[in-house]
Amino acid sequence: MTETKLPPGVLVFERGWLSSNNILFLGADSSALVDSGYGTHAAQTVALVETGLKGRRLDCLLNTHLHSDHCGGNAALQAAYPDLQTWIPPGQEHFVSAWDPVALSYEPTGQFCPRFGFTDLLKPGSEVRLADISWEIHAAPGHDPHSVILFEPASRTLISADALWESGFGVVFPELDGEDAFGEVAATLDLVERLNPRVIIPGHGPIFGYRSEVLAFARRRLASFVANPGRHANHAAKVLLKFKLLERQKLKFSDFSAWARRTSHFEHMRKSFFPSTTFESWIEQLTEELVRSAAARRDGDLIFNN
Repeated sequence: MTETKLPPGVLVFERGWLSSNNILFLGADSSALVDSGYGTHAAQTVALVETGLKGRRLDCLLNTHLHSDHCGGNAALQAAYPDLQTWIPPGQEHFVSAWDPVALSYEPTGQFCPRFGFTDLLKPGSEVRLADISWEIHAAPGHDPHSVILFEPASRTLISADALWESGFGVVFPELDGEDAFGEVAATLDLVERLNPRVIIPGHGPIFGYRSEVLAFARRRLASFVANPGRHANHAAKVLLKFKLLERQKLKFSDFSAWARRTSHFEHMRKSFFPSTTFESWIEQLTEELVRSAAARRDGDLIFNN
């Protein structure tokens, strides 16, 4: 069995798929948290961090990227720890300062993220000290153009965010906006291969020991999307629908469809990839696919998370 032992002072809160995993670092004189989960889980995030800190204060909060499921707890943590330093990747700092929920993707995806501030930037090519150990900061574009991953070379521990999971990687959102980003995903997978991690803490799912098969699976999945971008767009739409079900758990189908209609990413994807399909029939089709895959359950006009 592949070893998954973490460096000393590192504690992982595995959260599921609505909230990203949170990684707590406890050093001799300082503490830090990587990623803060989704906004509706913010109270739970604060409670988990308080339990892990055991009476200590939280000194620093770092975000691998600014999708709502990774930074939605930022505001609550900043309120709980007024002196908290918050570090974000470079590239969107002006949107955070001015708080532009459209540019930050929260309104186009129909997701919730309370406003937060930041203190400094996680600059690729530099290092950050966490739990008294230096971690390398690497750019990892693809899923998000500004995403970073963190690597500790002595233990070969990688915090991969949504650049690599044990069963793939996150939706390549820039591709949905007409930008060429599949190549960036490939380059990030090549970076992971060069780093040759021993253990990986993903953005979602359990910690796992790195194996060549994991990267091979991710590359096959990427190749299937490159060959058929519509398949990727269909997958992305189902991910956004499933995310809303995770958030709400139960909705009238009419409300579910109306939410999708108000969420601009859906109509943009439909026009770009499925222009011959009406919006209503497309959402109906996507919902049926979620039900067939057991990701959702439908009972009359009610749609349930499954």
